[in-house]
Amino acid sequence: MNRFLFLLPLLLLAACGQSQPEKAPLEGAKIGGPFTLLDQDGKTVHDSDFRGKYRLVYFGYTFCPDVCPVDVQKLMLGLKAFEKQDPARGAKVQPLFITVDPERDTSAALGSFTKAFHPRLIGLTGSPEAIAAVARAYGVYFQKSPGATPGTYLVDHSRSSTLYGPAGEPIALIPETGSPEEIAGELGRWVK
Repeated sequence: MNRFLFLLPLLLLAACGQSQPEKAPLEGAKIGGPFTLLDQDGKTVHDSDFRGKYRLVYFGYTFCPDVCPVDVQKLMLGLKAFEKQDPARGAKVQPLFITVDPERDTSAALGSFTKAFHPRLIGLTGSPEAIAAVARAYGVYFQKSPGATPGTYLVDHSRSSTLYGPAGEPIALIPETGSPEEIAGELGRWVK
């Protein structure tokens, strides 16, 4: 056995040059899953329609007075920067905006909202029950709260954008508060 000890340093040096693939931060997380919703054109959409694509998913609502439009703008600017840096990998990312306010966010309302940010951004809505089920599956909290004037409301909701892989597996949170360059960098880190 002692005669092989001289090989140990050589084996250790050889192993140092090999890098291990980076583990996705959300690997194994129990979020995501099947859904059937309506897109901004009123067409039925299933989660399986995006099989083979990375999905950048953001939950929000079009009547949001401040946070959602800013987050979506930053995310879509980041996606555009990523598409410019690497068109082939950028084309693999399907951005999705899922409403948490299905009562007001009709397909038409989503269409006006999504086309303002990115030509490939898909807005999804559905019945209150369908949206509640999708939010639960994707780990998203939301609840109506009274607005500033009688008869109006806001929707409190968790704030995160998540990248899912080609099979629908959660990969990583994407920093919706980051700069377009930071967002593009995170997409570049995970989209293969």
